Amino acid sequence: MGCGKTTFGHALASATGRQFIDLDFYIEQRFHRSITEIFASDGEAHFRKLERAMLHEVADFENSIIACGGGTPCFFDNIDYMLERGTVVFLEASTDRIVERITINNARRPLMAGKTKEEIRETVDKGLSSRLNYYRKAHIIHCGDNLEDHNQISETISAFLKQHFPVGT
Repeated sequence: MGCGKTTFGHALASATGRQFIDLDFYIEQRFHRSITEIFASDGEAHFRKLERAMLHEVADFENSIIACGGGTPCFFDNIDYMLERGTVVFLEASTDRIVERITINNARRPLMAGKTKEEIRETVDKGLSSRLNYYRKAHIIHCGDNLEDHNQISETISAFLKQHFPVGT
């Protein structure tokens, strides 16, 4: 949460002519309910099963860039499946940057609504420490700190493509 997956994914898809899919949004559209509603009415275990099924569904789409929720790689065999199906990128951002982004946009994030900056930092630190082992399995680890404006986004995408997908390779 707050590392810039959606911003980065949209920009990368645009730069490469691919389709962008946000897995959470896909689930919401497919089931006509928000993630929050699914969690509240059916529980996390049910959501994680839906998420896994939808991950498998979107993985069959061609020429796509998929941004998955932060928990997606951490359940079932999802990370292994992702690694087999495509190039997995861990967009790593500093805790300070994540907290800043979440604090600014916490109305969009039900799990963070009403939390103080210190509580958000604690939640981020706890979440990252429990998930890093999964995230670090990614094929590519790339910094997501500089996605705050159009210029930074363009520079980040350009650097990413040059570093990881140079022309002629």
